[in-house]
Amino acid sequence: MIKRIFYYGLLALLLLQGWYLGHVLWWMQFNPGETAFMEAGLERLQEKRPQARLKHRWVEYGHISIHLKRAVVAAEDSRFIAHEGFDWEGIEKAVEKNIQKRRFAAGGSTISQQLAKNLFLSASKNPLRKAEEALITVMIETLWSKRRILEVYLNVIEWGNGVYGAEAASQRYFGSTAASIGPGEAAHLAAMIPRPRYYETHRSAPGLLKRQGIIAERMWKVSVPR
Repeated sequence: MIKRIFYYGLLALLLLQGWYLGHVLWWMQFNPGETAFMEAGLERLQEKRPQARLKHRWVEYGHISIHLKRAVVAAEDSRFIAHEGFDWEGIEKAVEKNIQKRRFAAGGSTISQQLAKNLFLSASKNPLRKAEEALITVMIETLWSKRRILEVYLNVIEWGNGVYGAEAASQRYFGSTAASIGPGEAAHLAAMIPRPRYYETHRSAPGLLKRQGIIAERMWKVSVPR
């Protein structure tokens, strides 16, 4: 009986990985319509307003400002071009920082890891979810180009309550298109990523403005896919 349960569990796990892999393969060429984080965000909105809809519009990579690409990479994953999905140096620094502060103060996740989580998983930090995130990250990094990874990331991440992707964020905060965002605006949007729903209503928060300034200085030093 125990052996049968084990085999059924293993089969279910393999089928789940196959489901993930199938979607990763499909999204090499076709754009995701909705992600796990979008579904959770819509459910959260509709608890208060049943007719609520997400603000989201896909834009091609070439129609996203180079300033926004640089700012997001500088803010979230400065070694994005160089690593293969995991920034071990960044992870080591994050662990050291968490030990010093005796709490979870830094994550060290790469853009690829964040994308894996956004597409398929939840915001939970439990070990099983992190293991799934790692497996999906390997799939994405193996099958997608860096350009495709950044394109999808910029189109699906949350930028406010029900606001997803660079185009919706540009319209929401600056009345502009993602293609027209300037350096200062790009640094501001990138600074919002860790706490988008909070910063949506606290756009002059000291922490946001400080982070924006740091990103504005760093964004010229990073490389992004062409």
